[in-house]
Amino acid sequence: MERVGLVVHPTRRVLDAVEAVESWTSDRGLELVQLETGEQPGLAPAGEVGACDVIVALGGDGTILKALHASARGRTPVLGVAYGSLGALTAVPADELRSALDRFGAGDWRAVDLPALAVRVAGDQIASAINDLVVARGRGTQLLVDVCVDGELYVRLAGDGLVIATPLGSSAYSMAAGGSLLTAEADAFVCTPLAMHGGSARPLVVAGGGEVTLEVHPGHSGYYVDVDGFPVVTDARHFCVTRQSAYATLVAFDDSRTGLPGLRARGLITDSPRVIGQRRLAERIEEEVAN
Repeated sequence: MERVGLVVHPTRRVLDAVEAVESWTSDRGLELVQLETGEQPGLAPAGEVGACDVIVALGGDGTILKALHASARGRTPVLGVAYGSLGALTAVPADELRSALDRFGAGDWRAVDLPALAVRVAGDQIASAINDLVVARGRGTQLLVDVCVDGELYVRLAGDGLVIATPLGSSAYSMAAGGSLLTAEADAFVCTPLAMHGGSARPLVVAGGGEVTLEVHPGHSGYYVDVDGFPVVTDARHFCVTRQSAYATLVAFDDSRTGLPGLRARGLITDSPRVIGQRRLAERIEEEVAN
């Protein structure tokens, strides 16, 4: 290793973590640089992503997504460090940063290859989505969208719009809108209508090699396009979405709470109340017997 890159949350207090990274790199004679990924306080000398061996992202999933997009071309691994609650992309909480860096330096980590959605307009790729693509109405009337899969019409919907999500993104906006949850290993992506006004179109899981096309018919209030929660400025009406494999690389450890365990730990998946009640009763009985 020669160089460590840094991406930080624009407003959260991360100075203690930055000091930990500075100390760790200094002890090993490594250079620490900060990547330019938009608004963030300057806490280290500016540097290029291509020269880094690892990128440490301090913040939440949004900060880590910025780091992943910045690193995608060279597939530089990104170590996500959580400030606040653990997210889907964070490997460790902030208080475990130093040990996580030690483990990375010792090779005690695994690379998670993240797929993405390639979003094309008129044959040109305008964005890659690690989590999701959202096409949604403006502040006024409903948005009309024709959704086709591999050239076949799926639905003409009127409503708030549509979310197209990767397996990782299926647990975010898509899941909140009632979409199907995909396991991380699934070679697929999911299309979830948003507040569809009448008609019938359930969330649709599309095979990884499939192609989804959207024909947008906006009302007078227009519409907006978001990729991974960040706006994409375009006046296009026709979009083509396909799956990219191995777009970016995330650092994980064997004890990282990712996948289904992570969703359970974050309370996004919970057991039936009856099961929870039975377990608590059994635990109470065991405690009384032990006493």
